[in-house]
Amino acid sequence: MTAKTQPAPSRRDLLAGALAGTAAATLAAPARAEAPIEWRMVTSWPKNLPGPGVSAERLAARIAAMSGGRLEVHVYAAGELVPALEVFDAVATGTAEIGHTAAFFWQGKIAAAPFFTAVPFGLTPLEHCAWIEAGGGQAIWDELYRPFGVKPFMAGNTGFQMGGWYAKEINGIDDLKGLKIRMPGFGGEVLRRLGATPVSLPPGEILQALQSGVVDATEFLGPFSDIAMGFYKVAPFYYWPGFHEPNGTGEAIVSIEALEALPEDLRAVVAAATAVENATSLAEAEWANGEALGRLVDQHGVQLKRFPDEVLAAARDAAAGVFADFAAKSAENARLWESYAAARTRLGRWSKISGAALLVARDR
Repeated sequence: MTAKTQPAPSRRDLLAGALAGTAAATLAAPARAEAPIEWRMVTSWPKNLPGPGVSAERLAARIAAMSGGRLEVHVYAAGELVPALEVFDAVATGTAEIGHTAAFFWQGKIAAAPFFTAVPFGLTPLEHCAWIEAGGGQAIWDELYRPFGVKPFMAGNTGFQMGGWYAKEINGIDDLKGLKIRMPGFGGEVLRRLGATPVSLPPGEILQALQSGVVDATEFLGPFSDIAMGFYKVAPFYYWPGFHEPNGTGEAIVSIEALEALPEDLRAVVAAATAVENATSLAEAEWANGEALGRLVDQHGVQLKRFPDEVLAAARDAAAGVFADFAAKSAENARLWESYAAARTRLGRWSKISGAALLVARDR
């Protein structure tokens, strides 16, 4: 409950209070500093992975700094406390107070969850932030996670994603048939409809799966993170555009019980720290991706390839079918898709004549 507003104290009251406080402090034994509140953060990332792994560490450090040390967050990389794909359950059950992860990992639990990471042919990073912050997306996200006792925040963004790493060239639709590719979320379903076999793997297991032939191809993030994962050592063809994930939002998921147990100012610290990390990480990704892409091509001989128009057109049609089927399953799904599609239309009208048009004109 909100405390009743009291009249502002007079200067005389303040002076009297200060004198009384001084006298009491003189007589009393020295006060001990209050012990900090300690939280555990579990993540879906290898420790300090460029991009999301660094975001998790930076978020924890920022919460501690902004709280003046009153709230300390201890970070556990994937597998140190719980496996990468059990972060949501760990926060929901109280094993950890906070997690750093990506929403599309929870599609089996919450069918709509991938909307809050990325959607094939969907919103760009800036458009996604606009939908969440100004277009009603956060309210829908909160509603979806609340039954699990979890509160989500945007808390990192790796920007535009690449189309993925392939051991063999993709010259048309037929080259996708039977291809085993690591691709979570709705992107995996789009590829399945084109004849591929999507495989879900946590980040730390992808390279080994690629090396052993468990998968023939993989997508992950952008050049900044991908070069650190070493995929170029196995799959020399790096495809663009990343139609399956035009955005790369990472989420901080917080136990509602743990959050509500904090004093109001520390709850505000958690919210502010996630917002700052979301902006910082996107800037970092944009700055680092171009440099990393140059190293991949110039030093490691990676071959950049554009997906053939035939593949992009078929993927676009398949994505339309995926979302039509999704919306038809329930009124809740339909309401979410309506919100997202309306945002894509509204924002796309502006993006087409602002950012997209400028890039074309700038490079002529």
